[in-house]
Amino acid sequence: MTPGAEALHATPAFLASRVPLYQKRIEEVLARALEIPGAATGRLLEAMRYSTLAGGKRVRPVLVYTTGEALGAPLESLDAAAAAVELIHVYSLVHDDLPAMDDDDLRRGRPTCHRAYDEATAILTGDALQARAFEVLAQAPASIPANARIEMLRVLADAIGTRGMAGGQAIDLEAVQKTLTVAELERMHRQKTGALIQASVLLGAISAGIGDAAQRAALEIFGGEIGLAFQIQDDILDVEGQTSTLGKRAGADANRVKPTYPSVMGLENSRAEALARRDRATAALTPWKERFAHLSEFATFLVSRAS
Repeated sequence: MTPGAEALHATPAFLASRVPLYQKRIEEVLARALEIPGAATGRLLEAMRYSTLAGGKRVRPVLVYTTGEALGAPLESLDAAAAAVELIHVYSLVHDDLPAMDDDDLRRGRPTCHRAYDEATAILTGDALQARAFEVLAQAPASIPANARIEMLRVLADAIGTRGMAGGQAIDLEAVQKTLTVAELERMHRQKTGALIQASVLLGAISAGIGDAAQRAALEIFGGEIGLAFQIQDDILDVEGQTSTLGKRAGADANRVKPTYPSVMGLENSRAEALARRDRATAALTPWKERFAHLSEFATFLVSRAS
């Protein structure tokens, strides 16, 4: 059982049935995406597969599938976006774990890429996964119009660049052993983690051909707020969780003297903030409550998970 899977058992029917289907599907899609004829070396491709096919909750692909299906898209039209966001996420983990970044030796319950292989291979693995993500997205099914595919590429690039994930990681590195205000901490989390989660929701919507501007704006708010709530819960679990459950070293942020929501606001206020962000996320979907009910259920799971 992958870290986090056991938390699905006590959740609503959607999470107990549909989410496992999405998780199984994305494993198959990712495995196919990493069958790359002509890869430069077997070692590089092996490291890419080692890092990617290690299980996990697959939160970002689940958000792509849940959003897209809510808008009437068939799963096959969502596979490219789902694979792309997960390949990007894995690339970010491989690089975050490097000695020059967080210097972690455990990820998803087994040695990190640079420990299982070496640092140079891990750097190339992250680079290759990022490139593969954009290649997969560019090759989305012909049923998705060219202008939509270009928009998806733009959304993903923006989410992982200087205004998104890379920028958030830069803030994170500069913040070690420093005190951040709540506003500064929020900005860091929105960029480092939240931006890709928000992009996952938007890519699902664009893949489904969303044309309602109000719905798209609401989904953008939902994605941003739940992305922040997800990271706040991650901060809480770093304090309260167990390494065996998390699949990564518990207490790592505190050991590095990194600012987190619990260190800035305290645990109880952090829990309240995660719930408040979840409520803002789901409130944005109120005009289409029935259509997006599964997104709201998944949002509740994300801020109550134990891993």
